Amino acid sequence: MFGDMFEEEEDVGFVSENKTMNGWKSRKKDTDPPPHRAASNLSGIKNQGGTCYLNSLLQTLLYTPEFRESLFALGPEELGNLSDKNKPESKVRVIPLELQRLFAQLLLADQLAASTSDLTDSFGWTSNEETSQHDVQELNRILFSALESSLVGTSGHDLINRLYHGIVVNKIVCKECGNISERQEDFLDLTVAVKGVCGLEEALCTFYVEEEHFDNDNLYHCGRCEKLVKATKSAKLRHLPTFLTISLLRFNFDFTKCERYKETGCYSFPIRLDMRPFCEQDNLPDSEYEYDLFSVIIHKGGCYGGHYHAYIKDIDQLGTWFSLDEQTAVVNSSKDSTNQDNLLKLGDPVEVLKAILVQVGPAGVLVDQLGQKLLEKVGVAWNKRYRKQYGPLRKFLENHPDVFLFKADGARVAVKQTDHDFSGQQPNKSKIEKAQTENSKASTAHADKTERHSKIPTSEVHWFDFDDAQVRPIQEKDIEKQFEGKECAYMLFYRKSQLQRPAEARGNSRYKVPPDLLEEIANLDASLQKQRAEFDSATNNFEVHLHLGPEYKFENGALHPASSQKDSVLTITIDRRKTVGDLRQAIFQLLEFWKGDMVITAAKKLPAGLHLYETFHEDHTSLYSLGITDGAILFIWNGNQVDGVEMNAGEEFEPMLLKILCPTLRSKSETEMVQFIEMERVFTRNTLLSYARDILALSTGISPDELTVYYKKKLENKGSTNWVAYDAEDGHKSLADLRLKDGDTILVSDQKYCNLSVLTSNGMPIAVADRSWLQVKNYCGEKLSQTAGTTVTIPVTMETLISEIKANAIEKLKLKDKQDGTCLRPIDRTGKLLPPVSEDLTVKGIGLKTGSSLALFPGHTPKGTQLFLYFSVGDNLHMNPEMEIVVEQSISVRECLKLMLEKAALTGEYWHLRKTDWCYDAGEILKDEEATLTDVKITNGETLIIMEGRLPPKGFLMLPVWLYQPPLNSENRGCFQDEQENIANKLCALSFESSARDFSLQQYMGTELECVGNVEISGEASLEDLKTQVLTLPVLQGLSVPSIEFLRVWLVENKCPVKILRNQQQQLSKFKLGPTAEIGIQLLQAEENLTSTELLLRLKMAVPGERMYYPAEEFIWDISKDCTIRTLKQKIIQHYSLPLEQIEIAKYFPDQFEWMLMTSWTQQVSKKKKKKKLQSLQGAPYYLKDGDIIGVKNLLIDKNKDFSTVVDDIGKEKLRLEGNSKDKRHQATVQQIGDVAECHEKQKPCARTRRPEVALSISVADFR
Repeated sequence: MFGDMFEEEEDVGFVSENKTMNGWKSRKKDTDPPPHRAASNLSGIKNQGGTCYLNSLLQTLLYTPEFRESLFALGPEELGNLSDKNKPESKVRVIPLELQRLFAQLLLADQLAASTSDLTDSFGWTSNEETSQHDVQELNRILFSALESSLVGTSGHDLINRLYHGIVVNKIVCKECGNISERQEDFLDLTVAVKGVCGLEEALCTFYVEEEHFDNDNLYHCGRCEKLVKATKSAKLRHLPTFLTISLLRFNFDFTKCERYKETGCYSFPIRLDMRPFCEQDNLPDSEYEYDLFSVIIHKGGCYGGHYHAYIKDIDQLGTWFSLDEQTAVVNSSKDSTNQDNLLKLGDPVEVLKAILVQVGPAGVLVDQLGQKLLEKVGVAWNKRYRKQYGPLRKFLENHPDVFLFKADGARVAVKQTDHDFSGQQPNKSKIEKAQTENSKASTAHADKTERHSKIPTSEVHWFDFDDAQVRPIQEKDIEKQFEGKECAYMLFYRKSQLQRPAEARGNSRYKVPPDLLEEIANLDASLQKQRAEFDSATNNFEVHLHLGPEYKFENGALHPASSQKDSVLTITIDRRKTVGDLRQAIFQLLEFWKGDMVITAAKKLPAGLHLYETFHEDHTSLYSLGITDGAILFIWNGNQVDGVEMNAGEEFEPMLLKILCPTLRSKSETEMVQFIEMERVFTRNTLLSYARDILALSTGISPDELTVYYKKKLENKGSTNWVAYDAEDGHKSLADLRLKDGDTILVSDQKYCNLSVLTSNGMPIAVADRSWLQVKNYCGEKLSQTAGTTVTIPVTMETLISEIKANAIEKLKLKDKQDGTCLRPIDRTGKLLPPVSEDLTVKGIGLKTGSSLALFPGHTPKGTQLFLYFSVGDNLHMNPEMEIVVEQSISVRECLKLMLEKAALTGEYWHLRKTDWCYDAGEILKDEEATLTDVKITNGETLIIMEGRLPPKGFLMLPVWLYQPPLNSENRGCFQDEQENIANKLCALSFESSARDFSLQQYMGTELECVGNVEISGEASLEDLKTQVLTLPVLQGLSVPSIEFLRVWLVENKCPVKILRNQQQQLSKFKLGPTAEIGIQLLQAEENLTSTELLLRLKMAVPGERMYYPAEEFIWDISKDCTIRTLKQKIIQHYSLPLEQIEIAKYFPDQFEWMLMTSWTQQVSKKKKKKKLQSLQGAPYYLKDGDIIGVKNLLIDKNKDFSTVVDDIGKEKLRLEGNSKDKRHQATVQQIGDVAECHEKQKPCARTRRPEVALSISVADFR
């Protein structure tokens, strides 16, 4: 989605004297002429950094011919001229005009991709919108709204409504009086669900075929009957648009994990869609209901970011379609990554480069850009993968003239065309020529067309993938690959099947394009052609700077001019395709005085002087293949000595200029200040620290035994630095190993100066005062926003009173009238305002750190008997606004709820309060509404949640009930199949929708859970009463359960069954079920009455020789006598009839995907402690409980003692990746937040670490 923002630069070689990255004078991409159109003859759109969502929608609108031609039909007399847009009082409709220009460029201009910068400027967008990711469904609605507003008062005022407008009618029918309540809704696009359905037609059926019933506790108030009655609700499509846009709800929220996620399951949609079953009227001809798919916008990625591209049908056959199978080794960039993987594995670089150039087309690519293309497709640069074995890229291409062909005097390269390699390209070329001929004829003599072509044959209409600047042909079957996965369909565009295109539009990209735009595109093409010609002539020449060896001397570790820079340097211009021998000959002609050998060596300017690197020996090697580029520095010498001194070339001998600080006492003073002498010294990178220390001792006069070398170390999470001494072991390391670089500062000192002063980052001494500061932001303005307030800095100590800080801040802010009506509130790291602090306390007393921020906020500080509370309505605290209230500690929960409801403007009695848990989600319910806030331990600054729903009466429990069915083995798999199907049918009939506690099937150890309802029961009731009442639930009433002994009740925690409730006569209150308790019921084949000494386990026997297990079996173990590993093994041996020493068992921990081997040695005791009781398996480390999985391995036929499976490996890897991701996010957060650095009073406050999401918008002038 971010275009070329993160493209890796191609590896380059030697350094020029220009002060750019790596010393190179790199040519900007913007100066390159735009490439020609690709082989598809269709133009893409450039990505401005994050506008792939805009590009995909614009291409869809462009290839909606009726929309495009209706837009072109609006002339300057209605829209105005862009040249007048800056004139005062001129109402130029800029957005449709810029859209016309963009469409004309995409249709006609000879360029690979068009730019949308003019269009986004007309939207009023800044670089923030152009580089931010947004939702294409949101853009579709906003863009249509902007076009409607821009076309007001023109003949195209109804353009959007005419093409995209539809009507949905919602009806509610009273079952008693038959009254119909009807509500009509307009739509431009239909939004359909993805979760829980397998395809588009099923989703439409759910919305527009199935009826919703109002009965039982959910009755409808009939206006005619004037009472609550049973009713049915349905929706139908009353009017179908010409173009049907369907948005798929791919993004949802997981209330369990408290995070957003993307639905990536299979979701099919047809190529031809019949809308008759979903319409109110079904007596029209079939053609009125049939739609053909012509565009699919695809999203690749997750819910927090990704990339958009579009599959679009070329209805007017403007492009040149060809099968990718006809080309050799073309890299498939679609979701199927097998071709990409095969390309990565290719060892022969000839085939790799050939595949890339075939995809580019016969025009080829600049040799400069081929390395970047290789990096994009393969992921590895040429220099890193192939240079060592095959040499430079250009040299490799030159050595294979039978495969690669150089064009434009060697600047471009393409695959050499042969009858075999490019047999599939010739038809494409003929198609292009034929299309151009037809375009010319169509533009000059449309009236001479015969009627033998009444419409475009649909069999010749093909699909293309529009991915920003790239457009490639695809087949219709490729659409099926976008049914599921991280790269999947996100928006669907259908057109009525009865729409026919005129023959004149076939292959004619100039069809109905206004003449003024045709003239503009002709001028643009002429300009592009001129740019390409100038670029082709200028791109191959560059300048190199020749530094002459006889004019240099070696001094202070580097080369320096002996006289003047002007006499020692020559600049020549040469063709990059020339060889080293050609360069040497050109230098000989310039330097007639030169005698003897001439050696050319790459050099680089450093702070210490000039340094030599690689010497060029091969005369036949081209300059470009050696990495010599514009502005490179070359040193010309005899290859041995300079000014009588032998030279050491290479990176290890590179000179390093260091700044040395040496302290000296200035005078005896009370502040004990010292004076620093600064000097510079040059060392090579491979100089050892011990040798450098000896040199510094001679320079400073400090004894080597007392001299200490310090370096600056940046403190973690702080903006300051500290001086740290090198260890004795560092003396054997080189300066490069110590990560010193040019310009670094080191401090040398003896022991008597160690603690005389504190140094700043630039090495100078400063005075330290026993004072710090706090920031106070003004929130007392008309707009209580963080950005609108002024910030002042208040100097404080830890004993400063809050009242003094407040008075000082009010004085600096000039708010003396706000003295009594304000309070101070701390601001946390996320920018949230914390409760007001007491003015009688000190900075230390309220636990504030120096450098923190406070808010001067309107309102009074709560008294000692009052509580400052936050509250929100609903359990989604991240979406719902958070409100504040001050209440007395002595009021009851009911009174507190009443005050909060009044402040939130809510009515009704069916509300209750809940606390928040550690992850800021809805937690414990405040059930005792008559208790005071102090009794329920509500503290100052706590957040409460107002939830809708009635609380059960005191002493009663509200228990959600789940139907729990573990996987059954082969013997009893079909025992309850009828009952399960019966339950499923009843759930569908009741249209039961579970709450936020619902979760997906088979989420826990392969078990299945389905929510079947809620049970309200007294805490004094018995387990037998609970089972009886559960069977009265509507979903379970039809089950053939002989007695309640055939039901097993589980306690469910975190949506996992963890414990079986035993003893039929036991009161529910004895089980200590909390307010959030949930239960699961399991249907049994036989009566069961487990005692407290019986443990239910699930045994899994390993499949011999495979990393998998047979289906689990339930195993009841009596632990009344013993609960040890040996006893468990004996019981399992009896169950499977195996020898004692020939089995191994292990317990499975599903949350960690780990198996813990259960061996007897862990419970052995010494001889002195024989009488000690063996440790129970219900304790550490196994914590055995109901439902635990025990793996069993038969060592007679399987010697492998590894219990893990492939699923476990995948789960561990997922946990590891999630852990790394959390660590990285945590480190990034800590690094961004840090501690507040010391800053000046006038300096702006630091920005928050996380910006709120900003809605997408388009600015439109008023044309009414």
